[in-house]
Amino acid sequence: MDDEGEMNGPGPLTADAGGERRWRLAIGADDEASAALSSDDKRLSAALDALYGDGASAAASDPRKRRGGLGRSAPRVAQWMGDIRSFFPAQVVQIVQKDAFERLDLKQMLMEPEFLKAIEADVNLVADLISLRSVMPAKTKDIARTIIADIVAMLMQKLEQKTAETIRGALDRSKRTNRPRARDIDWQRTISANLRHYQPEHKTIVPEKLVGFMRKQRRLVDLDEVVLCVDQSGSMASSVVYASIFAAVMASLPVVRTKLVCFDTAIVDLTEELSDPVEVLFGVQLGGGTDINQAVAYCADRIERPTKSHLVLITDLYEGGNGQELLRRLAALVRSGVNVVVLLALTDQGRPGYDPAMAGSVAALGIPVFACTPDLFPDMMAAALRREDIDAWAAGADIKLVRAEAEAPRANE
Repeated sequence: MDDEGEMNGPGPLTADAGGERRWRLAIGADDEASAALSSDDKRLSAALDALYGDGASAAASDPRKRRGGLGRSAPRVAQWMGDIRSFFPAQVVQIVQKDAFERLDLKQMLMEPEFLKAIEADVNLVADLISLRSVMPAKTKDIARTIIADIVAMLMQKLEQKTAETIRGALDRSKRTNRPRARDIDWQRTISANLRHYQPEHKTIVPEKLVGFMRKQRRLVDLDEVVLCVDQSGSMASSVVYASIFAAVMASLPVVRTKLVCFDTAIVDLTEELSDPVEVLFGVQLGGGTDINQAVAYCADRIERPTKSHLVLITDLYEGGNGQELLRRLAALVRSGVNVVVLLALTDQGRPGYDPAMAGSVAALGIPVFACTPDLFPDMMAAALRREDIDAWAAGADIKLVRAEAEAPRANE
């Protein structure tokens, strides 16, 4: 082929590669066709065949069609992951990993140190590691903890600043002062008040006075309280990770009191661990059944000032306990003045599976029911703290809410 030199380069999937080469990679390269591919192409084809090829079933019927496969060897899987990472960007690698877990049942490989060192880390991996930590060997558990800490640090860096600024912005800032703290300066008003001090030679304004928000000193008992009540059943794994990180960020802010309660058929109050989000995640017990009513009862018993409290219930609403009692309990919280919001998921995808009948019943109580992405969660929380109409906020954010009067949506919508 004329483009043989291009095929030996580091990027085997270039736009100007030959048509035959692309077809060979798409359909898989048999031995007799392998001469059409470069050495890098053969590595790529073998890596894809191991996951998407005919596998063991083809080998059993015809040895000539035998594919690489991944088997159960941790070093082989680690090498395979290294090949995948060398050919694709991180987002594609995560998709391939997900396919591998589903198609080849590779979750047992998460207990192998070699595999953990090779895998591309993301939120879903954190959930898998947490669910398997009780059966991990000590050496693997240490590596898993390091991986979880790295992912948490990355997410904290991404989410912390916006969350802190947005929630602080939900405070009452109607009063002004000429001696604001740096973070409370109102720059628009400060610039307007100092336009006459513009320095043409420096092309800037030298402010003579600052205009800012007067920070309201509030006692601990006056602070709004946010209770994140999170379903830790297996289907909610990614939501638990994000909720735990947001809880840790909010707990670090002196402007709001934050509690984190996780539940399945048991209840784990992780409020005291919020200073260390990694410890929070290691306190989560993913899997098991679901008793939402029991968890809401636990949270309700610990709410002392309903009109200053916000309950964010994060669950798919598949209730394994007493559903009618759950609805009565939520209705009682709303009547008492608690600001209740139900999130069906807190994930990047924002497309949850949930119980449509229960979701419609909860919405009929006047409680907003919808799925939220991590990027929008700080804005939602700020709107809740301001006691704004969450339905209106969601509509403005192009979020579809569950409606009580409409036909209940299917669980996969």
